[in-house]
Amino acid sequence: MEQIPSAKYDVVICGAGPAGLNAACRIATGVPGSHVVLLDRKLPWREPVSCAEAVSKSALERHWPVNEAWVRQHLDGVVFVSPDGTRVDFTQKECGFILNRAAFHKEMAETAAAKGVECHFSADCRRIFRDSEGYWNAEVFENGVSSLVRGRVLVDATGPGAKLTRNVPGLDYLETGNFDLEPAIFAIAEGIPHDPHKIELLFGTQYFPGGYGWVFPRDGKTVNVGLVNGRRFLLSHPPRKMLNAFLAERYPGAKVLSIHGGAIACGQSFRALAEHGVFKAGDAASCVNPISRSGIVEALKSGEVVACAVKEWLAAGTGEERGRIEKSVLDRWMLVQGKGHFRIAKAKPGFSSISDVQFDRAAHKLAAVPATKLSLFRIFFTVLCSTPGLLWKMRSFLF
Repeated sequence: MEQIPSAKYDVVICGAGPAGLNAACRIATGVPGSHVVLLDRKLPWREPVSCAEAVSKSALERHWPVNEAWVRQHLDGVVFVSPDGTRVDFTQKECGFILNRAAFHKEMAETAAAKGVECHFSADCRRIFRDSEGYWNAEVFENGVSSLVRGRVLVDATGPGAKLTRNVPGLDYLETGNFDLEPAIFAIAEGIPHDPHKIELLFGTQYFPGGYGWVFPRDGKTVNVGLVNGRRFLLSHPPRKMLNAFLAERYPGAKVLSIHGGAIACGQSFRALAEHGVFKAGDAASCVNPISRSGIVEALKSGEVVACAVKEWLAAGTGEERGRIEKSVLDRWMLVQGKGHFRIAKAKPGFSSISDVQFDRAAHKLAAVPATKLSLFRIFFTVLCSTPGLLWKMRSFLF
């Protein structure tokens, strides 16, 4: 790949996940003749993605056209498993997908390139700074060579706990992407009994305190099996140790093919999402659902919010107008999803306080309900009602 020229771009996007890719596609579409460059240290489709890859069908379709080439599996529901192993089977035909994230990212990257975005996927962005002309400079190492990539606007979509904008003069109030970071780990494994059209969500304090475990189908043979725990349990329940113990107990005959892990920014911050021509998107903006820990569709939405604001910023005639646009980005995200995330985050401690006995009690009641009468609301409400005082603790979520 050619070395990146030391040229001036309209927009420099750092990070080629769903947020950065979607922002690139939409900025290039909306600004004829714009000069957009997309940087990432690795090809978005060459390395495993630290994600369970499940999404809602209806939610995804609102933000990107579905291509069967990158759908691993169609989903028809969820099986909830209580600590004592009681299973509550919820069926909803064609409710979601298991994605092949690598293929999905490749399609998005190819779409961006077709729209004129200059893509560099071996470009490691180490730091940023603003020069005397008001341009943002990204110091990039590509194939061992250092260069400066300059942009009127810089979009940070580098992921959870992103450090790109920390301690940079002028960006004091900008989101840092490390709000309520939680550890997650999963294995790609064979030999685990499962329904190829349903995901399993498992609860219990033995392995998943403050979080949950999962078994997600992939191709009829392999599964993605993993867990995410509350942040405060990191030392008492080390993620890899918990995953190994869980697999050994529940699926002793499983064959683990690979193990992956990472941090999830599981909270809603009220820090600014744009300052002085720098915009935050996706996990770098703490846009993950605090309880479900889902982030794919959330990242797509965040990319759209940022793309719209960036196009307005580029077209703005004055610094005052640009400042107004920057301040509006957080409000736009709040309107799209942030307010819901804030309410969920407030309810999270209450949900995390549900004991194993209370989960089991709710599961026993739900298991006796005919499948035709089960709904997600009924499942959720039954769990809440199994816990004295929990409805009051979670009133911010319910009302």
